[in-house]
Amino acid sequence: MNSFRVQSGMTLVEMVISIVLISIAVTAVLSAFSTTMGRSSDSLWKNKSLKLAQLYLDEILSKKYDSSTPLGGVPASTTITCPIPAGGGGNRALYDNVDDYNGINDSPPKLVSGALANYTGYSVQVSVACAGNEVGIADNSKAKRITVSITPPNQSPMPFSVYRGNY
Repeated sequence: MNSFRVQSGMTLVEMVISIVLISIAVTAVLSAFSTTMGRSSDSLWKNKSLKLAQLYLDEILSKKYDSSTPLGGVPASTTITCPIPAGGGGNRALYDNVDDYNGINDSPPKLVSGALANYTGYSVQVSVACAGNEVGIADNSKAKRITVSITPPNQSPMPFSVYRGNY
């Protein structure tokens, strides 16, 4: 009788190679997981920034094109000054036209009625410029570009622009 048994198992070299391969795979999975977790808040501050920009733009676009524009916008104003002087001061409840918002720099953001909750660390800058040429109108004063830049905490500014026509 032969008393030799066939041994099964792994050699030391095979064991080390297995450990190295498993550690590389685990490192790749954990790296991808940590990257995903690090960016999970991006959608939150992007959504909040979009809502904040919409609040400001709704307020601005509800105003007259220019201080000389009559109620209802007809007839169109003919005494528009370009470039638009900086506004952004005083009581926002008294703002009556788009130009008054030029130069606003709110940190934290505010509405006419007061501060906004849950926007600590955010800042808002508004600029208004004559931009008729940008939209194909020969008279540059016949359209204005309104840009609202939202800067979330520890992020880059996010600009949102709209055009407003003289009507």
